[in-house]
Amino acid sequence: MKTFDRIVIIFNPQSAGDSPKIAAQLADQLSDIKIAPVKLVETEYAGHAVELATKYARSGKPLIVSVSGDGGYNEVINGVMQADNPEATTAVLAAGNANDHARVMQDKPLLELIKIGTKRHIDLLQMTAVFDDGSHQSRYAHSYIGFGLTPTVALELEKNGKGSISKISTALKSFKDFKPFELTYQSDEVVEIDSLIFANISQMAKVATLHDQDSPADGLFEVISMPHMSKVRTVYYAAKAAVTGLGSQPSVSNYKFDTREGLPVQLDGELWELPAAAHIVIRSQKRALLTIVDV
Repeated sequence: MKTFDRIVIIFNPQSAGDSPKIAAQLADQLSDIKIAPVKLVETEYAGHAVELATKYARSGKPLIVSVSGDGGYNEVINGVMQADNPEATTAVLAAGNANDHARVMQDKPLLELIKIGTKRHIDLLQMTAVFDDGSHQSRYAHSYIGFGLTPTVALELEKNGKGSISKISTALKSFKDFKPFELTYQSDEVVEIDSLIFANISQMAKVATLHDQDSPADGLFEVISMPHMSKVRTVYYAAKAAVTGLGSQPSVSNYKFDTREGLPVQLDGELWELPAAAHIVIRSQKRALLTIVDV
């Protein structure tokens, strides 16, 4: 019995990295070993990978490969979840900036993992926002959801570019200008926070170790909360994350709060602007995604 009946490789031809070249190389390698028919598909606009993944994942036993960074893979897993086909498998071949998911979840080259058919179910983070008019919207994340400093820096990077020098100056400017935000919990407690991260993986941004747990299929995620503090203490906290890690963090299956103001949120690498007075529910969807990993 075949592991896959087709392989669809989705990539962004306008990517700042080498996505087109990497995608073409993978397609050639997969065609040579004749596991399944291979199709290369280009995205044409922001969000197009969601539509493409939904289309190609609806039936059969496809493998949908995202040649991208964390943001591009986020679009693909959201599309596959919309397709609602339990036989659809996803994978990511790193071709972006941070590539947190691929770095943490894959010890072997993706081609090798595809050859041996290493499939595993892992958890997803699901974030649902319920709005004032009663409507709601849900999105998934494969690695993390971040409020506060994380999306603030990401927004500045979108404006100012992603080169190494630009990254440093942007991060410093974002940090200098950053202001804390407030959340309301069900107890009506109002909390002032600098950073709030929900993590399905143990590392972010290449160097920051968020927690020392590492079980991507236990139905739990870690909550890394940084209450408002002086900038000196914030620098210490960030340095500790990069050098020694933050140690054990609370693990939960769901987390709820209300926004008090409009807030940006980052899901893996994709940004979403939330309005004020939205009710937010973060849930672990246990073993929701069938994917190619080796951890």
